[in-house]
Amino acid sequence: MSRRGFLGAVGLGALGSVPTGTAGAATLDDQYRTVVDVRDEGADASGGESVSALLADLVDDETLLRFPPGRYYMDAQVRASGITNVGLVGDDATLVPADYDDFEGPTYRLFRLGTHYDPGRDICVADFDVDQRGTGTGIRAFHLSAADSLRLENVDIVGRHDSGTWGPVLVRVTDPGGSGVVSGVRMPDGADWETETPGDLWRGPTGILVNDHRGHLTVRDCVVNNFPDNGLYVQGEGTVSVRGGRFANSGPVNVRIGAREAAVEGATVVVDDRAPNYRAQIPMRFDYAEAVDVEGVDLALATPNGDALQLRGGVERATIRQSDVSIGAVPASGIVARRGSGPLSVVDVNIDIESSGNAIRALGDGGSLVVQGGHVGGGATGETLRHAVRCERDGSEFRQLTVDQWGGGRRRGLALLGDDAVVYDCRIQSSDWPVHARGTNVWVEDNYLNSYSGTGSIRIGPSADTVRVKNNELPDGIEDDGGSAVLVTGTTY
Repeated sequence: MSRRGFLGAVGLGALGSVPTGTAGAATLDDQYRTVVDVRDEGADASGGESVSALLADLVDDETLLRFPPGRYYMDAQVRASGITNVGLVGDDATLVPADYDDFEGPTYRLFRLGTHYDPGRDICVADFDVDQRGTGTGIRAFHLSAADSLRLENVDIVGRHDSGTWGPVLVRVTDPGGSGVVSGVRMPDGADWETETPGDLWRGPTGILVNDHRGHLTVRDCVVNNFPDNGLYVQGEGTVSVRGGRFANSGPVNVRIGAREAAVEGATVVVDDRAPNYRAQIPMRFDYAEAVDVEGVDLALATPNGDALQLRGGVERATIRQSDVSIGAVPASGIVARRGSGPLSVVDVNIDIESSGNAIRALGDGGSLVVQGGHVGGGATGETLRHAVRCERDGSEFRQLTVDQWGGGRRRGLALLGDDAVVYDCRIQSSDWPVHARGTNVWVEDNYLNSYSGTGSIRIGPSADTVRVKNNELPDGIEDDGGSAVLVTGTTY
């Protein structure tokens, strides 16, 4: 069985590490024509002498390199383009990069297997620590380009990246029909800003970089913290799935994706440390995609430095469901759909917002906004942005949504600024108007709308036309500022 066949048989997305026990080793070894114990070939496992030149000679097609327990010092890149069925597997093995002055630049990488123009195939790297605790260290440990069958698994980057060179990982799948997995890659110690390092990489390194990507990639259970130039950054024409993992305090974006299709499930993104040089530390941003699906994520912004989730104009369709967003008392918004982005569905999403921002904001010139279920709560005021939900889009619907915004400062509930809007079976309470309608053909039915200040349960603006208010409970009445064709039936005050 080929390496590709083996991965297909066990499942390319398997969570477990590449087996290294006796039975497991035999199974893995059988996938390669040649199996090499690098220490048997003369590699110094004490960390005293560089193994770079030796490894460059050993890496070959149909070859598995096994690294027994020890420390392997490297001071130059190991490169192999167009390579097929190659494996690097550690067993309590640590790779130790030289510091900035001693590493052979400008190719600051440990391993470059394949390139975007001459990719490899069937690449497997697993079970390594990379020790960059030394002063002036930090390296792109693995730069992997495969047409198909790429696997990077169980890698710990130990120590803060303070050399000012490329970030720890770059991967890509170049064949539209190819696939790959990055699983259990952990880099919790982050990196320094470029001005604080001997290197000159603009801004500083990215944690996990995926560019020129055309196949499918799964990023599973990774940990990426505090990188100056994005935590996880995906760019290309392929698809990507982010499953689980924790991403924290990177800037300008923790999880930034541009892809044909993007899915994020079960990930946690945290911003609780506002780095002084970072202009923004947005938890999640989608630059473009035919479809974006986000489910079961937890976006926790104790000290916000940017919106929680942004959909840029290149996103054609997006769904966000069964997720939690919490935003501290620094002005920032929750879910933001920029101009030009397509239809957005927000289903059973709970947003707790203490800052004067919009929990949900859908700017105009885009597709509809549908909000089904979920809750917006917290002590946000209306000092900066007044509405909990601001919708400038036509054809939007709000069903079974609960809003409770009691923080004062003219905080309002739902702004309907587009045409053809429906508000049905919602419970909205806010310091000021729970609903403000300014568009044409607005239907408000079976809702409870309460203003804590008594200013009015619903305000109908002078530009509103054809507004139907049916079977609602409006303790604070209707404030009609000159809307046209307003019909109220079955409503109690």
